[in-house]
Amino acid sequence: MIDSNTQSIRETASDEIAALRQQLFCEPEKKQLTLLDKLASFGDEGLSAIAEFLQASDRNSPTPALGKAELLLLAADTPQTRTFLETHFPDGIVPLHSEQNIDCSPIARALREQDFLNADRLTLEKLCELVGPSAIQRKWLFFSEVEKIPIADLRAIDSLWRVYSEGKFGYSVQREIWLAQGKDFGKLWSKIGWKTDKNWTRYPNEFIWNVSAPRGHLPLSNQLRGVRVIAKLFDHPAWSVD
Repeated sequence: MIDSNTQSIRETASDEIAALRQQLFCEPEKKQLTLLDKLASFGDEGLSAIAEFLQASDRNSPTPALGKAELLLLAADTPQTRTFLETHFPDGIVPLHSEQNIDCSPIARALREQDFLNADRLTLEKLCELVGPSAIQRKWLFFSEVEKIPIADLRAIDSLWRVYSEGKFGYSVQREIWLAQGKDFGKLWSKIGWKTDKNWTRYPNEFIWNVSAPRGHLPLSNQLRGVRVIAKLFDHPAWSVD
């Protein structure tokens, strides 16, 4: 039999989960990220509320909060969470639209595993693939090639980075910071942790490959060849599309 004290604790936990669940559906995204962690700490009942939140989402507009919900269910790795994700989100929550039929699922997998170093490498590979054979062979982009990247593909890659980093990473995030710094690249490098004083952050060991990094820290762009590639990325029409 369950004693009265245990029953009271369970009822209190259920009441708290119900309150957190209600908040989760109406609070701003920053608050949602915190609420998700709290719900996950309650075990199966909290995970069930997270799954409900994820299932009720707009699948055409994934957000960092939804990305965190998916990551928490993946991390839990229970029979229930595995079945739920395999049934409803077998390919993850971010639609991978491509105008050139480029497969970005390897980036998605790396980001779902929070393997940001590998995701960064794969991102450059896919951008080169989108541009063409010459870029694939040399393994980096000319600034003049950036305009060849289709809008849908760049937005999909950016969405993957934002959704699976709690909104901290992605080209659109870097662009937002750059605009806030008056389009001053020198200020941007310091703000996102690519340069300290006069010293460039060294690849790969000095970069931070997790979400504790400064906002906009990832993905990387090789500044040894100047700013023209990243400037073209920031000027890409993908960011002006509704």
